Amino acid sequence: MRTYETIFIVHPDVVGDDQVAIVDKYKQILVDQGSEVLNVDVWGTRTLAYTVKKQTKGCYVLVVFDAEPTVITEFERRMRIDEMVIKFQTVHLEKGYEAPPVIEKTEEADVAESTESTEEATEKAPEQTTEKASEQA
Repeated sequence: MRTYETIFIVHPDVVGDDQVAIVDKYKQILVDQGSEVLNVDVWGTRTLAYTVKKQTKGCYVLVVFDAEPTVITEFERRMRIDEMVIKFQTVHLEKGYEAPPVIEKTEEADVAESTESTEEATEKAPEQTTEKASEQA
């Protein structure tokens, strides 16, 4: 299987549950054809660089998946038919897909951050009181 990345733009009038339904629909199309969806990222509504199908805005959706090359044909055919998808592009990722690392905060890091901010505040406090005293004099 190869790794692919598809970015598609959903019509800006589609919002809320309808938008989620469209994303789920295309995820299901991939799964039904034996693909493995690795990542789905909805970027939200943004202004387009140029007018596409008389629209200046659209909701960007990124889908990363592993699939056979024959799956792409059917996937793109369904997007072409759907009036709610105003533009799409599929790219083969030659080096595969690496999920971004999840950064977890530990309790020690939280304690260290709060200690540092407390120390900074106490260092600034005496300077402020001496400045106020000199201004009053």
